[in-house]
Amino acid sequence: MTATKQPLIGKTLDELAQVAAEFSLPRFAAKQMAQWLYDKRATDIEQMTNLPKNARALMAQKYCVGREQPVECHRSADGTAKYIYKGVPGRNVEAVMIPDKERATLCVSCQAGCRMNCAFCMTGRNGFDGNLTAADIMNQIMSIDESTSLTNIVFMGMGEPTDNLDQVMKALEILTAPWGFAWSPKRITVSTIGNIDGLRRLLDQSKVHIAISVHTPFDSERRAIMPVQNAWPVAKVMELLRKYDFTGQRRLSVEYTMWAGKNDDIRHADALARLLDGTNARVNLIRFHKVPGFDGSSADNKIMTAFRDRLNSLGITATIRASRGEDIMAACGMLAGKNNKSNG
Repeated sequence: MTATKQPLIGKTLDELAQVAAEFSLPRFAAKQMAQWLYDKRATDIEQMTNLPKNARALMAQKYCVGREQPVECHRSADGTAKYIYKGVPGRNVEAVMIPDKERATLCVSCQAGCRMNCAFCMTGRNGFDGNLTAADIMNQIMSIDESTSLTNIVFMGMGEPTDNLDQVMKALEILTAPWGFAWSPKRITVSTIGNIDGLRRLLDQSKVHIAISVHTPFDSERRAIMPVQNAWPVAKVMELLRKYDFTGQRRLSVEYTMWAGKNDDIRHADALARLLDGTNARVNLIRFHKVPGFDGSSADNKIMTAFRDRLNSLGITATIRASRGEDIMAACGMLAGKNNKSNG
């Protein structure tokens, strides 16, 4: 974002009211600004013509709308598009748009890198460079070519949402509030490794769908590939989730990447079904895409099908996720933001 001026996108209605007060504008000017930013998609303060001209001029000395175009865009043969944005000094971030018939889903990033250090994820393997602001998050959503035709948003890009939860919650408020995008929370999914405190806040303060990264039901195996298991064991995460209702408007899903000979046998399927008992979770089985430094290959399609069928027979709804954007390094676990270490 612009270094010398504060961006207006990413601000909530209360924060916009504070901006209005700075320039002796009435509180209703905050709703006018919100309409220009999030409905009319203004790119310049001067376009906000129902604000007094002198106030616009003064405001423009300190603030900007904050919209910035992607640095690059790479398009896959399957239609998937990976957008590269300025993130923090030294590290750019990536957002991925996935078209699928009548759906257009944007996978957004919330951090430049990640502190969770999952062994199989390129984002974490490249380290952590900083948190994104709500303005950075909203800019990913508002500045892609397909912005106005998006049907869904998933916080499954670079970073762990519960490790930057204040900014993620601001973005969720903007997306769902009547003065913002006015989206139904059913159009948004937030993925997490299972930070229990952050997850509880997400559940209590929003109505978005939740996705939990599990990848193996066994404690020792998960600890070996996901250090988070030491702080927040997945069994404890499921204990929390059983206290919430996922039978109605809100959906709970489990992300399960499958590696040949590591977590793809019937023993794992049975243990996963036991782990998820009482949660009403659906399981997304994910093909692994090779990343440097991790010893693993994707499970065979027949093995994945057998695993899926076993879960279904045990009362757990499971599907195999279609792989998208691998040719542009946009598939699950492949986002790195490493192709630009020079934006500082």
